[in-house]
Amino acid sequence: MAKIAPRQKSPASQQAALGTPQHAGQDAGQGVVEDRRCRGRPQVRPDDETRQIIYEAARHEFAGSGYAATSMETVARRAGVSTKTLYRLVPNKASLFEGMVSDRLDRFLADVNLRAVDHADIEQALVAALMACANLSLDEEVVALQRMVLQEAGKSSDIAGAFYRNGIQGTLAALADWLRVQQRRGLIEVDDVEEAAGMLLGMVAAAPQRAAIYGGVPLPSRARIEARARTCAALFLRGCGTPARKPLPPY
Repeated sequence: MAKIAPRQKSPASQQAALGTPQHAGQDAGQGVVEDRRCRGRPQVRPDDETRQIIYEAARHEFAGSGYAATSMETVARRAGVSTKTLYRLVPNKASLFEGMVSDRLDRFLADVNLRAVDHADIEQALVAALMACANLSLDEEVVALQRMVLQEAGKSSDIAGAFYRNGIQGTLAALADWLRVQQRRGLIEVDDVEEAAGMLLGMVAAAPQRAAIYGGVPLPSRARIEARARTCAALFLRGCGTPARKPLPPY
């Protein structure tokens, strides 16, 4: 008598016998693919963060190549963004330069607020504020930008005006605001805080900045800048400090 071969179980029957749902393998595979797709998607960077990267790249390009030789394409390439993204965030080169200067000033303002205003000792606080101003005014790239502005001023009044408004005037306004706070606290006495701010900034940074721009003299070291800031603060407070806050003579 002929033997009858046992009937083969289908894959579905085998999975049922093992207690495994029929589509579990397929579902697991789809889950892995979907997980990989989710993890593989590029994260969308906020526009503010991208703009910061663009301004940083622009600062290097303007300082190194000058205004005329800097193009939107070279800035986009240095920032690692497409020209389409760059033009979406910054419409033209003049806006790029003005935004870059404003961005540099904003970071300076944060530095002044954090490092100077909360000092209990007015002399130490003033030294810290002047150091923050000097660190901006005597920064190598800022000095290079100022050289560039001087070279381009005759060709384009826009960049000179932007640098003056957002750089020079902005720094003076920040220092004047700081002095105004100290006056309200009763630590200094001045008739005109804007004029006092201009005098202080001139004392601490103008001479070494002019020497670097026009004479090619190397910028002072941090130790020399700090010594200059301390001298300026002591001189200022001897004339404008309130009686209880005036520093004693060094003898």
